[in-house]
Amino acid sequence: MLSDDHSGVHLAHSEESPARQVWRRVVIASVVLVLTVLIVYLDRDGYRDNNGGEISVLDATYYATVTLSTTGYGDITPVTPGARLVNILVITPMRIAFLLILIGTTLEALTARSREEFRVRRWRSRVRQHVVVCGYGTKGRSAIRALLSTGTDAAHIVVVDPDPRAIEEATSAGLTGVLGDAGRMEVLRRTSVEKARAVVVAANRDDAAVLIVLTVRQLNPSVPITASVREEENASLLRQSGADSVITTSATSGRLLGLSPDQPGVVHVVEDLLTAGRGLDLQQRTVTPSEVGLGARQLRDVVLSVERGGRHLRFDDPLIGTLQSGDVLVVVKAHRAPELN
Repeated sequence: MLSDDHSGVHLAHSEESPARQVWRRVVIASVVLVLTVLIVYLDRDGYRDNNGGEISVLDATYYATVTLSTTGYGDITPVTPGARLVNILVITPMRIAFLLILIGTTLEALTARSREEFRVRRWRSRVRQHVVVCGYGTKGRSAIRALLSTGTDAAHIVVVDPDPRAIEEATSAGLTGVLGDAGRMEVLRRTSVEKARAVVVAANRDDAAVLIVLTVRQLNPSVPITASVREEENASLLRQSGADSVITTSATSGRLLGLSPDQPGVVHVVEDLLTAGRGLDLQQRTVTPSEVGLGARQLRDVVLSVERGGRHLRFDDPLIGTLQSGDVLVVVKAHRAPELN
């Protein structure tokens, strides 16, 4: 039986269809049956039929069928030492193999849970510096696409969602899924959130987002949390709950909609910046040794902000002065596709 720490964790997998599994077993069983018939028929002189006469192909097939199914009526029996030796060394192992193939589905069902528990235990022992995404709706999927486009491996992304269909979709995409409510402590423990490098809260309701942030903070007081809210008035609640960054989806969308009639160029630029992998890209990076001592405007990249000593300074803040070692920059740069060899 799976323990509470491992139940609900779904690792990425590509599952074979039931029809294909049954067909594969039928083919293997048929091959075993044909081989048995061939062995018996080639050694037909070593067998005796109680009804008399030579052993035909039909007799060999009949004997192979009742032997492999362990029925064994005894009307056709091996009588020579050679035939009996073949039965002991060849046909008996094939009988066992035939039975294992027939009951393979049952055996697989019995061992699947133990095998999955082993995979989950191994994953939990190895996972670290991963990103936990709470919610696999429109916002969650968009966040994951952005993570993948900036170099995060799918194996280092864990999705939490109460909808089994969402978890199945996530695991099919190569992600690790945890089924359950991210606002519950035991569910978040399954994600190994205490070893995560970041948490993204993309809940469908603001009250759920607040509860998730509070729960994450209890389990990992230092992990960076980015959360989204629908209503701007709830942003302060999320910050008080422990979120480091809060994105107001309705307000942001509303501002862009309001700008679009008179300033469509602004909307196009913002859309370009938010779409990774083409045009202009936003990037956060550490200042290079060659840039230390330069002004922010002297860099080739367009500097939007500088983080220094825990403070976020806008590009026009006079406190920036010249760049210092350890400064973290948010820059705009042109996306360059990787060169093909």
